[in-house]
Amino acid sequence: MAANVKAMTQVASPPVPDAAPAADAVMEIGGDVARKVKRTARKTMDDVAMTPFLRKITFFSSGGAFLDGYVLSLIGVALTQIVPAFGLSDTWSAAIGASVLVGIFVGTILGGYVTDLIGRKKMFIIDLVAIGLFSLLSVFACGPWQLVAARFFIGVFVGADYPIATSLIAEFTPARHRSVSMGMVSAAWYLGATVAAGVGYALYGVDDGWKWMLGSAVIPCAILLVGRHDIPESPLWLASKGRHGEARAVVDRVFGPDVELEPAPAAPKAPLRTLLRGGYVKRMVFLGVFILCQVVPMYAIYTFGPDIMVAFGLGEGREAILGESAVSLFFLIGSIPAMFWLNSMGRRPLLLRSLALMAAGLLVLGLWPGAPVAVVIAAFGLYAFFSGGPGILQWLYPNELFPTEVRATAVGIAIGFSRIGTIAATYGTPLALAAWGVGPVMLAAAALVLLGLALSYFMAPETRGKSLAETSAIDGTGGGSGR
Repeated sequence: MAANVKAMTQVASPPVPDAAPAADAVMEIGGDVARKVKRTARKTMDDVAMTPFLRKITFFSSGGAFLDGYVLSLIGVALTQIVPAFGLSDTWSAAIGASVLVGIFVGTILGGYVTDLIGRKKMFIIDLVAIGLFSLLSVFACGPWQLVAARFFIGVFVGADYPIATSLIAEFTPARHRSVSMGMVSAAWYLGATVAAGVGYALYGVDDGWKWMLGSAVIPCAILLVGRHDIPESPLWLASKGRHGEARAVVDRVFGPDVELEPAPAAPKAPLRTLLRGGYVKRMVFLGVFILCQVVPMYAIYTFGPDIMVAFGLGEGREAILGESAVSLFFLIGSIPAMFWLNSMGRRPLLLRSLALMAAGLLVLGLWPGAPVAVVIAAFGLYAFFSGGPGILQWLYPNELFPTEVRATAVGIAIGFSRIGTIAATYGTPLALAAWGVGPVMLAAAALVLLGLALSYFMAPETRGKSLAETSAIDGTGGGSGR
């Protein structure tokens, strides 16, 4: 009977589980949870705050835009001395003014492609040295052909800096700070133009002042070289080239060891083939035409600002230079609130409203060229102030809408395409002013801005708050186009 009781006890009693497998199961579950938490809580470059070093990258990368605004605007003042000194015709004056834009056209396309091949850092330094060198050579020009050549090569390297510097800024800047950082590029352009007007005003009465004006570009080149020397290569570009160890080292140095570098696709063997995919072609067409409509009137006003001010009866000589300086100041001031409106209002709404108000200012100037001085200044101010948003987007959109491995190439092509129009417009502006007067010229500018408005209504994307991976995708998850 005792044996039966023992057997019944063994049957009725549940087996005691082995403690070791149970502990392993708990640890495995805990590990899964920990991994999920880690994945959820991971910190990327888009999550960090703007540090002093990131601001330094933005500041000194923006220097190329400062140089662009400086060298482009200063030639308008310098031409007031160069034309009588060399006895130039309107055709030669236009050629000198347009030569830098031809160079920019070449430089943006070639510079963007080379930058995607060899990196942002190397090109970042080369272009500044070249701009300084050709600025010095322009001082010793003895005829118009030498000035045209020097200005052309200055344009090549200024144009190359567009895709170099803006790609670097976009690839280092967290998403929520991108509009402000790229706004610094636009503001730097206008600051360079405003400083150029001040330098031109100061040197206007000096004998051979034009030589000092053109040679003075060496000073910002030297300052920018010092500031750029310790800025590292873009980690996103390094990762796209398979140089993951170097990319990790840059992230550790700039962002910290707790920041992850999102995986990047390998750089394509034929980057131009990537850009020929339907979605990217559509984006390049939109950007090329939009930027053309944005910059053609602006470049014409800056390059031949004194002549335009005279045509509106705002004085001659130094008085005309002061009028151009006032307009330049409106451009600069307008870019500051636009940096923040791009985040609060969004890219697309700000673009559409700004283009409409810009066109209104130009229409007043075109329809009423004999208006009182106060009306002329107010109309120029309306156009210039609201150029801030589109001015930033001409740098921001190209960098947001294309992937890292072809970003600089795409920026170069889009901006280079737009420069075809600026070359023609800048060459034709003095000729058109002489043939038709300032009113029709302003109406033509207004028509371009209205074309940009219509195109943007149908094609402008909204990219606010998205990572570069999201905005550059063309599978429906990115910025997209249209409303």
